[in-house]
Amino acid sequence: MANFTSDGKKLIGVEYDAMPQVGDTVDGMRVLSVNQKSSDEYAVFLLEPNTRVTCYIFDEIFILGKESGFESLNDAVLAWKNDEI
Repeated sequence: MANFTSDGKKLIGVEYDAMPQVGDTVDGMRVLSVNQKSSDEYAVFLLEPNTRVTCYIFDEIFILGKESGFESLNDAVLAWKNDEI
């Protein structure tokens, strides 16, 4: 299990090929799922302390977008697949 921290724009102190995996933590939130859209863009779905779900969209280690407060993992995944994030 790895712990990742971001500055809101990118992951801090990691190599470009490092990618959060299920069970890791990002900004103190547990990774529930990772979905790859293309060779370099992927979404990481995180469990917030209040049991809601946050989604970070990454291009390598850079955060392209993020959205929080989803009721469920399914809601977050659907929003990402429909380009709503």
